[in-house]
Amino acid sequence: MANVRNIRFYYDLISQPCRALYIFLEQNKIPYEKCPIALRKWEHATPEYLQNVNRFGKVPAIVDGKNFKLAESIAILRYLAREFDVPDHWYPRHSRQRARVDEYLEWQHSNTRLHCAGYVRYVWRGPLRGEAVESKVVGRLRMEMIGCLDFIESNVLQSDVKYIAGDEISIADLVAACEIEQPKLAGYDARVGRPKLTAWMQRVKEHTQPDYDEAHEVLHRFAPTTT
Repeated sequence: MANVRNIRFYYDLISQPCRALYIFLEQNKIPYEKCPIALRKWEHATPEYLQNVNRFGKVPAIVDGKNFKLAESIAILRYLAREFDVPDHWYPRHSRQRARVDEYLEWQHSNTRLHCAGYVRYVWRGPLRGEAVESKVVGRLRMEMIGCLDFIESNVLQSDVKYIAGDEISIADLVAACEIEQPKLAGYDARVGRPKLTAWMQRVKEHTQPDYDEAHEVLHRFAPTTT
């Protein structure tokens, strides 16, 4: 399909789904216009943004051409993989290989994303907004996140393959790695004590450089020393 497109990408790289999409766009040399949105300034909630970009009031979002608006990072990644001539490993055409990628993408909504993002929202973002933090809630959210990360270490990552869905990197790896980086904002490093996860994240990072580091510059700027 034609690669000359007017795609506008609305994002804030403090957001883990935005980082995954940014890396994918850059890795595949998909032409797009950068449209940064400052979440801290609530630019995602303005009437103009809601009407012209994303009625759900979130990032990331894209507008393809004059009026095709698309929200939700997973939907956007799948759309771009179909619309552009990207290497097949990102979102395989083979039914069973694609199903393995989709398996993780569907599972992560109520697991990796729920627990990692939930912990960060409560421990890091809440105080920034003046919200009270209860130690009992912090403990519960932390244990839920740890349980999910331990499951990824012991069950999602398989010793006989390099990546989540096989021996080649896919959009599942981008989504997972960016999400698992996020707890660093709350002082928690998911790599500690998880050798398989550590080795896998290093492979994802090395495969997608320099875009991986560029996408995470903002996170590292705000992240305290991790424990």
